[in-house]
Amino acid sequence: MILKYLMFTIYIFSFFSVSSAVNGADGKEDQLRLALLPIPSVLPIFVAEKNGYFEEAGLKIETLSVGSALERDQLMQAGRIDGMINEISGAAIFNRDKVQVKIIGIARSPIGTVPIFRILAAPDSGFSDIRDLAGIPIGISKNTVIEYITRRLMEDGGVEGEEIAFKFVPVLPERLQLLLSGQLKAATLPDPLGTSAIRAGAVEIVNDTALAGVSASVVSFSTAALTGKPEAVKKFMTAWYRAVEDLNADPEQYKGLMLEKIRVPKNVHDSFVIPPYPGKTVPSRQQWDDVMAWMMEKKLLSLPLAYEDSVTVDFLP
Repeated sequence: MILKYLMFTIYIFSFFSVSSAVNGADGKEDQLRLALLPIPSVLPIFVAEKNGYFEEAGLKIETLSVGSALERDQLMQAGRIDGMINEISGAAIFNRDKVQVKIIGIARSPIGTVPIFRILAAPDSGFSDIRDLAGIPIGISKNTVIEYITRRLMEDGGVEGEEIAFKFVPVLPERLQLLLSGQLKAATLPDPLGTSAIRAGAVEIVNDTALAGVSASVVSFSTAALTGKPEAVKKFMTAWYRAVEDLNADPEQYKGLMLEKIRVPKNVHDSFVIPPYPGKTVPSRQQWDDVMAWMMEKKLLSLPLAYEDSVTVDFLP
């Protein structure tokens, strides 16, 4: 079974590598290709597209819809896309052996009372405080930003070391269902799934607005795109921030677009509000260093990576 899995993995990466040689990210300087998950972090791209900001800048943007972070990352690894929305730890994984991507902006961060991730307890669990979760397996995906954020929120609430327990459930809809059925006593979910779980009876224990600087999704581009199409990337980011201004000024205007492009559970279609988006900024050195510390602890890296090699402000408008 293990051998079959390894052979399948080799085949997949070989397929993407061969396809890349023929159909790689477009070399034309006015064209960019991005792989996007159906999450709120990517909404500014669709707003910029709808409002004609890319066309006005002379850009051709191709968006590829992907169903998982793995699919997105395989496309980047194979050179078939120029950019993506991911996380700090995800960018670091790409850069373990050599610098392949750079973070050029923050796509989303918790702002005000609006979180990205929530730690939730099952309905009727009786849990209401973070200390209640000491020793309780929390449903997460292993070695991901969700594990990192969950650990940091637990530690901030006074639960540390072996008191923090995890149950690895990588598929988000499955994690949601196990939580609501009580088969998981606790789980960490991103919005809008977190909001959906609360509507269905789950209890919020804590969310990432409680700990500044821990949670963020980021805009990452390949170094090939940044060196080969720098002006296109700068124009893309200018259009991105124009869309951010539109979203923050009148989010309700884009509710229909969000429901069309973003995966929002039906029980919160009417109530889920478009989140606020941050202005022109990149992750701080402190954010980067904390992620490096966690990745070293998890043995995801053999050495911490330099902030300057993976984060740049050169493409902010």
